[in-house]
Amino acid sequence: MSLFSRFFRRAPPTSPPVPPSVSQDRLSENADTAPSRHARAPDRTQVATNEEETLKAAIGGHDGPTIARLVIEGASTKVRQMAARAIEDPATLRQLIRDARGGKDKSVYKILTSKRDVLLDHERKLEHLQAEIGAVTAALERHSQRPYDPLFTPTLEQLESRWKGVAAGADTGVRQTAQQSIDRAREVIAQHLRQIAAEASRELAAANAAAEAQRLRELQERATATTAAEQARIVEEQQRAQAGKQAAEELALRQIGGLIRKALGALNEGGTGRAAGLRRAIEEKLPSAPPLPAYLANQLQRLDTKLNELKDWKSFSVTPKRLELMEEMEALVGSTLDPPTLAERIKGLQEEWRTLSKGAGESLEADWQRFHEAAQKAYQPCREYFEAQALVRQENLQRREALLARLAAFEAAHNWEQPDWRMVIRALRESKQQWRQYSPVDRTPGKALQERFVALTASLQGRLDAEYARNVEQKHGLIEHARQLVASEDSRTAIDAVKDLQQKWKAVGPVPREADHSLWEEFRQHCDAIFQKRQQEFAEYTAGLQTNKSNAINMCEELEKIAALSGPELLQSARNLPDLRAAFEAAGEFPRGDARGLRGRFERALERCEESVAQQQARAAERSWDDLFEAANRVRVYRLAVARQADVSERDALRQAAEGYVASVGQWPKGGLEAIKQELAREGSGDVAANEAALRMLCIRAEILTDRPTPPEDQPLRREYQVKRLIQTMGQGIAADEAQLDTMAIEWVGVGPTDEGAYEQLLTRFQGCRRR
Repeated sequence: MSLFSRFFRRAPPTSPPVPPSVSQDRLSENADTAPSRHARAPDRTQVATNEEETLKAAIGGHDGPTIARLVIEGASTKVRQMAARAIEDPATLRQLIRDARGGKDKSVYKILTSKRDVLLDHERKLEHLQAEIGAVTAALERHSQRPYDPLFTPTLEQLESRWKGVAAGADTGVRQTAQQSIDRAREVIAQHLRQIAAEASRELAAANAAAEAQRLRELQERATATTAAEQARIVEEQQRAQAGKQAAEELALRQIGGLIRKALGALNEGGTGRAAGLRRAIEEKLPSAPPLPAYLANQLQRLDTKLNELKDWKSFSVTPKRLELMEEMEALVGSTLDPPTLAERIKGLQEEWRTLSKGAGESLEADWQRFHEAAQKAYQPCREYFEAQALVRQENLQRREALLARLAAFEAAHNWEQPDWRMVIRALRESKQQWRQYSPVDRTPGKALQERFVALTASLQGRLDAEYARNVEQKHGLIEHARQLVASEDSRTAIDAVKDLQQKWKAVGPVPREADHSLWEEFRQHCDAIFQKRQQEFAEYTAGLQTNKSNAINMCEELEKIAALSGPELLQSARNLPDLRAAFEAAGEFPRGDARGLRGRFERALERCEESVAQQQARAAERSWDDLFEAANRVRVYRLAVARQADVSERDALRQAAEGYVASVGQWPKGGLEAIKQELAREGSGDVAANEAALRMLCIRAEILTDRPTPPEDQPLRREYQVKRLIQTMGQGIAADEAQLDTMAIEWVGVGPTDEGAYEQLLTRFQGCRRR
């Protein structure tokens, strides 16, 4: 396609009038050429079809030069676009972009630049991937050579994660190198773990040996202490026995002396029976007492003499009472009383019998035999009951022995290096409960078992008390740590720390029940204080979010109000937009559910404000150009009056009107006011026809610049101007530029006066180009 065809590709709406002298020649020429044009139409279609087939064959055969040629020289837009889409070589793309720049087919240029951008982006991604692969591989290699430290494992995990993200793009050699580095790093970790295990094993063996030695020392010390204590106990018991014997003898003598004095006193008061009973008590104590001193022997002889004298006359008063006791005892035979009550009743009657027998002057064997046989018969149910009770006591004693054996076996078999304190507590509690359940027992054997049981439980309780002390100390330490966390400024870290303390609290062993509750209450008080502090901070944080939300809503509403304004009020309020933007950015965080909506609302309101301001500024700018053209028209009218030599008064009135209008305009385009003032101050009027021609040429230039049609009468001027422009630009395109139109408008002001009719028509054409 030729350069002329590019500029004259748009046909005018109507053909210009043909002069009569050449009309016949042109008609005949058109008649001659018409068939040829109709004949060429199928050739173009055929060419396009052939080019499409050629392009498809070139694409199938990967014929790059042919495809590149069709991108530029293709007869149809479809072929050129298809060819542009088929280009893959970057060098060819760059060359074709240079060839297509400034050409007629902008879509081809866009396709080529888009493909170039995609290829460049792909290349950048590949370069970034290779750089990342190199960096990760080098980092893995360096890391595998490092000695182990606390950050070794986390760093390796991070590098492995990075490597997994890029390993797919690496070649086989790089992957093998990276895997070898990873394996070496893992071997470093494994070696460190083996060292730790070996050290732990050595420490455990040393600790076990030390514990065993300590245990043996404790056993030796305990055995030595036990032997010394036993010897001291034997000596002490011997001394105590000797002192006790002496004290017992002295006591016996004092008791005998006291009984003698009481018996003599009873005789003096007439209590023969009481005196006789005291005499029998003295008789019972004499075998175990030392020889009586002379004064006691004399007193005892005097007592016996007086007692024998009184027995004779009291015998006759005891017989009725004996008969009554015998009858009561015989009445108890076959009684339905429960054995304990029955035994108490029999015992009471026997005590009364013995009381009657004391001080009696005679003792009837027949009465005693009758009373005794009745007592034996009545006591038979009690005997059977108490025999059963004896069996129960024996069984309880056996059960206590078995319980004591089990508890001793538990202590001996338990692993006190790693004790199960809950099992120890349970064993102590249940053994004490069962010991109390296995009751009653015989006193003498039961006492020995009781002592052994107390000693065994005391040993277990001592171990448990030591563990209690350690655990109480640990819990006091946890409480102190929790108390320090209350004063921490970082509540999130304090919360995590107190949760860790709670887990440690659970891991601490048992403590006494009475101390556990108080310790837990103190610990929980500090924990609750930390959680409450966190809740308070969260509440304050939430309140701050709500405040930020309220402020953001107010700013959005203010923006929406500004967007609804117009005119100077809009422009005045728009000065606050940067401040509102800065205030919104400085507002801080918003509630998570509202943040996106608030930001979207603010951005939309800000965009509407900016659009309103832009529209207002555009309207103001357009109004300034309208004011410029109106002022230019008033100056034109004034200068046209000067050119026509109108009356001075009329010219002065027109000048004043023009100057008054100029003074009333508040905003001018750049250079507009200076151009008006220069035109108003210019002397002379110039050639009106030349001024009209200049305005007409400005209209043609504007129409070419904005690609608008030119009226038929000005078509020759347009062609002439285009040819000159073509020669000057050497085929470069002409793009519409608003700045060029503004420059033309300033030129329009300085052209000079023209006739009213022509000026109105030309101004309409020129403003039409500007509006487009």
